Formats: sequence, C-alpha cells, structure tokens
Amino acid sequence: MRVPAADRRATPDEPALQPRVGSVPTVRPLAIFAHDLPFGWNRFARRTQQAVIQATPVQPHPAMNALPLPGYSRRQFIKTGAAVSLLPLLGSVPPVFGAGSDRIRVGLVGCGGRGTAAVRNCLAADRSVQLVAIGDAFADRIDAALKEFTEGSGGHEPKPPLPADQFGVTRDRCFTGFDAYQQVINSGIDLVLLVTPPHFRPRHLQAAVDAGVHVFMEKPVAVDPVGARLVLHLAEIAAQKKLAIVAGTQRRHSADYLETMARIRDGAIGELTGGSCYWLQGGLWHRGRQPQWSEMEYQMRNWLYFTWLSGDHLVEQHLHNIDIMNWAFGGPPVKAIGMGGRQSRTDPKYGEAWDHFSIEFEYASGARVQSLCRQVAGTSTRVSERLSGTKGSADPAGTIRGEQAWKYAGQLVNPYDQEHIDLIRSIRAGTPLNEGRQVAESTLTAILGRMSAYTGREVSYAWLLESSKLDLTPPAYAWGDAPKVEIPVPGKTPLV
Repeated sequence: MRVPAADRRATPDEPALQPRVGSVPTVRPLAIFAHDLPFGWNRFARRTQQAVIQATPVQPHPAMNALPLPGYSRRQFIKTGAAVSLLPLLGSVPPVFGAGSDRIRVGLVGCGGRGTAAVRNCLAADRSVQLVAIGDAFADRIDAALKEFTEGSGGHEPKPPLPADQFGVTRDRCFTGFDAYQQVINSGIDLVLLVTPPHFRPRHLQAAVDAGVHVFMEKPVAVDPVGARLVLHLAEIAAQKKLAIVAGTQRRHSADYLETMARIRDGAIGELTGGSCYWLQGGLWHRGRQPQWSEMEYQMRNWLYFTWLSGDHLVEQHLHNIDIMNWAFGGPPVKAIGMGGRQSRTDPKYGEAWDHFSIEFEYASGARVQSLCRQVAGTSTRVSERLSGTKGSADPAGTIRGEQAWKYAGQLVNPYDQEHIDLIRSIRAGTPLNEGRQVAESTLTAILGRMSAYTGREVSYAWLLESSKLDLTPPAYAWGDAPKVEIPVPGKTPLV
C-alpha cells in the first residue's frame, strides 16, 4: 500500500524585520544532475562510525531537532526523546506495520557520490524501504550508479551491492535529461531523495510537494534569495499537506550535538555572548573539459565553481557550521559584514568561485559570530564550531568548559543514517518531520554572508528576506550556452 503523505521594504543596512513570506510565482521545471561527494563527508562519517556501539542504543527522537523551550529542563528534553525512540541500530530498524504492504518506495534524483551514499543511508534506516527509480541529467551517471548498486564497488572504501529486496530499479525507471527529476517524482514513489547541486533544489522541491511526495533534500536548499523564499513557502505547503521534509543537516540528528545543545539551553555556559565556526580545508576536484561538451555541460560537470549552481563554498559547504550557530542562537542573524577573495584558485577553470571568506554575523542579542571558510590546496584543516557564554564555552559536538564542565560519552549512530531513521519513523508515525524552514533560514544566512563579501556591503537579513531580487536562474536549460562568468569584485559588484 502507499504510505500516507503526510509590509514595508527595508534597505540593505536596516535592522532585521520579522520574517514574512510573500507570494511565490510558479517556476518552470529545471534540470537535475549528479551531486558529487563533498570534502569532509568521509571524515565525518568515519568519526561517527568509529564511535558506534554495536548494541541497541536509545536513539534521539525527531523532536530533539528543536532546542527545548524556556522552563523545559534538559532532563525532560532528553527523557522525552529517549522514551519514544527505542530503535535497533542502523540497518536493523523494524517497520511499524506488517512487512510487505508497508513498503516505502524511494526515488533518487542526482546520481553522484552524495546521491548514491544517501540511498545507502536511507535503505539502512528501514528494511522495508526500496529504491525503485533514479534520475540524472547525464546517462553515464545513471550507468555508474546502477553498477555500484548491483555489483558494489572497491577502492579505498568498498561498498557491497544493495540488498536484492531493497533494489527495484529497472531500466524503464532510469531517467535522464533536463526533466529526469519530474519523471522520477511521477513514477509512483512515496519518498524522493533530492541530491543535485543546490541551484535546482527549490524547483525540485516544488515538484515533489505538488505531487504529494515526502522529501529528503541535501543542503543548501537554494543559491539565491528568490530560491530560498520559494523553499520557505513550500515548507508551509508541505506542513499543510502533512508531507515530511528532512534536510542534510545531519548534525541536528547527532546525539552529541543534541545533548550539548540541550545543556546550553539549560544554562550550562550562561548567556551566549558569541561564537565562531570554521570549514577550512584543502582543494577539491575538477573534472576538466571534454571537446564534445557544451559550455552548459562543462559548468554542470564542474558545478562547484559556478555560483549559480553551488552558491560558492560558503553556501554549499560551510552552511553546516552556520546552521549550528543559528540553532544555538534560536534563528538567523540580523545582519552580516564580510570579505574574502581568490588568491590560489585564479585559473579561469575555477569559474567565479572564491577560495576564502571571513564573515561576521550579528544576532538579535548583539552577540557576534565569526565565520571562516577556505578551500586552498596544501593548507590545514579545521571543521568545527565554538560557542562562548557568561559562564563557559562549548564545542557543540560534545564538550562544555567552565563551571559545568562536561564531555559527551554516550553512544553515537552515524548521523547520515540517523537523519533517515528519524525521517522514515516520522512518516510511519503520521507525524512527518518538517525541517524546511530551518534549513531555508540557514541557507539564507550563508547567502547573506556571501552577498556581503561579494559586494563589500553590510547587509541585513530582513532586506535579504523581503527585498532582494537576486535570482541566478539561467535564461534557458539546454545543452548550449551557460551563464557568463563574472568574478565578484567588492565595491563594484552590485547588491541586488
């Protein structure tokens, strides 16, 4: 059986207003293609897998994605989550209903490294989940995904074939081209995994919500304010239709982060006074250029380096850490001022992407957060967050220093699996998770920092949310021309 689906204008420098979502125009269908595995994913997955206790742990409940309300103690918060979520570990999660008819049919949109990994995470979460359709703009990505799913893969981290009873993809359910995402969504699935580069996320989400399909979508969920506003609107529609939306912000599903955040809310480090977050790393891949490729195909194959596709690495990657800051401070900042540039990746092949950013976010309390990200070959790595308070400091990944010093010592499940466990459990329970608003706000926060750095202007969140007209949608989706590359120059690049 099918599982039930669940006003004034501001100037850039004005203080933030209360968020308001206006009318959102209908947009035309967009293309999909492979989302490659980003730097840090394997490192983060290994860290959590090494900490897994091979037993039956108490899993955090989906409700723990939100910090407890004032007056609601940390013990109550943790106890509530534990009481309703006793799940076996990883791939042994039993279905709530009887086997067979309760099958959840899943479709994949975007067959790159992150897409194929998301399939494995989803299938590990519930044995009654079955992959039945896949789509990508490129046929070679479809072929590579099918080969991995049916034969497994070797190399540094070998992967086995998917379990036969969880793999139901046939050739007539493999879709390619600019409309592949729509064909996957229309193929009779219950849940879609949207794992393409972020430019396509808002329109793909719209197609899923229109079709009444539950959604897992990778972060970020947009590359410009117009797209992020659409996601905010769609999150409201999904809630009305009782559809689940879970985003790839897996730290919000990790027990160490959840416990630390609960303690912070309970006053463990006092009143928050500031913070810092980092994604500093070496360089990333580049696919080169083939003579038979059009400019559109070239940019799509090398999407990391084109802002209209990726949002630049501040948005595409560093959003993970920025999302933690928003979580801690209870919402997005009121304004940002930033800077950055490209000193090492100056070759034209790197599009208009910068290689480093430094952003200061100011929150409603007056607390300020320093955000640093960098992708430069041959440099040191730091991927972390830090919060400061009047009584101590915290690493949200499990450490508190000060009067109430503490370190997380509990069990951990790979959060890439846990987010799917929480998603599917919420669908089966008839209480679908909806993370659409929080991930859209974090996406807008990262875009806020990028636009400030690109233009050299201090920018308010309220102006970005309500007044910015920046829309990076290309004029056409066809195998020909692509958006012109224009490297941002502070003081010259306009604030739109």
